[in-house]
Amino acid sequence: MLVLFHRRWLFTTLLVIAVVAVMVRLGKWQLDRLEQRRAFNARVSQQVELPRLLLDADAAELDLYAMEYRKVVLHGEYDFSKEIALRNRAFNNRFGVELFTPLMIEGSQKAVLVNRGWIPIEESAPEDWHQYQVDGVVTVQGIIRRAPAKPDYGTMQNPTKEPDATRLEFWNIIEITRIAEENDLELLPVYILPEAVGEIGVLPATAPFELELTEGPHAGYALQWFAFATTLLIGYPFFVKKQKAESINKV
Repeated sequence: MLVLFHRRWLFTTLLVIAVVAVMVRLGKWQLDRLEQRRAFNARVSQQVELPRLLLDADAAELDLYAMEYRKVVLHGEYDFSKEIALRNRAFNNRFGVELFTPLMIEGSQKAVLVNRGWIPIEESAPEDWHQYQVDGVVTVQGIIRRAPAKPDYGTMQNPTKEPDATRLEFWNIIEITRIAEENDLELLPVYILPEAVGEIGVLPATAPFELELTEGPHAGYALQWFAFATTLLIGYPFFVKKQKAESINKV
């Protein structure tokens, strides 16, 4: 064992120890990811199994952020004057935007953003949005979703308003607090993804919501990192021993 720390092998031994430590750390990181995934699955499963919530004035006071993926039904009128579009959205391999419209909750001063669906880029100018408006009180059955805390990899931050603009109409990510401030709205901290799938060819287009709860590859990745570390930790002394024996035989 002492030969591993001989001057000839000291640097390599220290390097092997460092690599093994990194591999073990990566394995533990994957186990942490696995626990996070399991906690997420448990939270989502609990919400999915609950009965549909009537999102009225009273329910708007609940901790809706903690209720992500719960099914809701709500009644109200859309405020199309404060509608926004989410850039860089694809549907059936076509480029476009998604329309997010504030729905004024019936019997309440609060509103919630509703993702009404995708429209093609050639029809995405704000002056064209009027053709997708729905008048009067509507009923929406959907799922509570959280807005992302930060942009995904490759997604830019939201731009700033032009000096002469009153509001921003095109967004890269949904920032509910900022949207509320710019549009003078009292928005709920979540948005609603409707469950209903639109008819083929009818815009805004919507696709069925699919939720797959799996543990992912984290357990397998953790096992691989631990296996690599074990192999290196056990194999390295044998390698050094073999190299030492070959050196003696040469002499």
